[in-house]
Amino acid sequence: MTVDRRLTLAAAAGLIAAPTPARAQAARRWRMVTSWPKNLPGPGFSAQRIAERIATLSAGRIEVQVFAAGELVPAFAVQEAVGNATVELGHTASFFGIGREPASAFFTAIPFGFTPPEHAAWILQGGGQELWDETSRRFGFKPLMGGNTGVSMGGWFRRELHSAEDVKGLKIRMVGLGAELFQRLGATALAVPPADIYPALERGVVDAAEFTSPGADLQLGLWRIAPFYYTPGFNKPNGSSEFLVNRTLWDGLEPELKAVVEAACLAELTVALAEIERLNMEALALMVTSHGVKLRGFPADMLALARRHAGDLVRDLGTRSPMARKVADSYTAFQARITPWTRVSLHAALGAREA
Repeated sequence: MTVDRRLTLAAAAGLIAAPTPARAQAARRWRMVTSWPKNLPGPGFSAQRIAERIATLSAGRIEVQVFAAGELVPAFAVQEAVGNATVELGHTASFFGIGREPASAFFTAIPFGFTPPEHAAWILQGGGQELWDETSRRFGFKPLMGGNTGVSMGGWFRRELHSAEDVKGLKIRMVGLGAELFQRLGATALAVPPADIYPALERGVVDAAEFTSPGADLQLGLWRIAPFYYTPGFNKPNGSSEFLVNRTLWDGLEPELKAVVEAACLAELTVALAEIERLNMEALALMVTSHGVKLRGFPADMLALARRHAGDLVRDLGTRSPMARKVADSYTAFQARITPWTRVSLHAALGAREA
C-alpha cells in the first residue's frame, strides 16, 4: 500500500469521515483549471491527485474535474479565473501573479532562496501561510501548497556557456524573479507558457529555456533543440505549486470540507516530493545515456554575479508594494534563522557523503 493510499484511508476513516446523511447529498461539482499541459509529470500529476483525493476524503460530496492549460482558460489566467468565480479551483504557481502583486513571488521560489523543506517550514510553521492568505484575499482566492516539484535545474541552452559574458544577449524562457535575475545578467527573459516552450525553442523565439527538473522536463523534449542542461537551478531552488479555492466559496464552506481540502493538499506535498525525486533520478539517467543530453555546471563567475544581483533583487522587490515589504521581511528573517541549521545538517551530511 502506498503512502498516498494510507493517508487517504486514514483521513477518510477517522479524521474527517462525513455523517451518513451527508453522504446521500448530491455531489458538488467543482472545476479546477491548471497552468499545465495535460498529464504533465510533476504539477500536472499533483493537480489530478488532489482532485481525486478531495473526492475520496469527502466521501463523494465533492467531485472535481481537472482542465489542462488552454482548455477553459490560458495557462497564466488561472488566478483570475478562480478569483472572479469563473471556476471554483485552480492549480498554478504563485509567481505567475507577480505583475499584480510582487509579493506573490515569495510563495513559489526566490533565487538562492528556500529549499523545499525550508519553504514548507516557513509556510506551515513560520507565518508564511498567514501572509499568503493576506496577499491573496483581495484577488478573491484562498491559496494552499498544492505539491512541489523540488529543486529545479538551471535550464536548457542551445550552446555551452563558458563565462558570465555568454549570458549577455541570450533570450531565455523564464518566469518569476528568476526572469528578472537573468535580465540583470544581460539576458532577455520571456514568459512562455509551459505547453509553448518547445515551439518557442524550435522557432528561435528563445535560445534557452528553464521549466522545472528532469522528471517534468523529460516530457517536453527540450534536449532535441537545446542539448546543454545546466545546474544548479539557483533561480528556482524550490518548486511549490499553488492550489486555489475561490474565496467566497472557501469562506462559506463547512469546516469539515475545509479540512478535506487542506488534508488533500498536505498529503500531496509529501507524495509530490517523493515522486519527483524518483522521476528525476530516472529521467536524468535516461537523458544522459539515451538522449545525448550534455550536463553542465554554470560558470563560477556567472554564479557569483547572480548571487550578488539576487540580494539586490530581493531588496528591490520589497519596495514595490507594502505587502511585498511585509512578506520579504518575513522570508529573509526566516531564511537567516534556518540557514545555520541547514548548513550543519543537510549541507554537511551531503558534503560528508560525497567526500
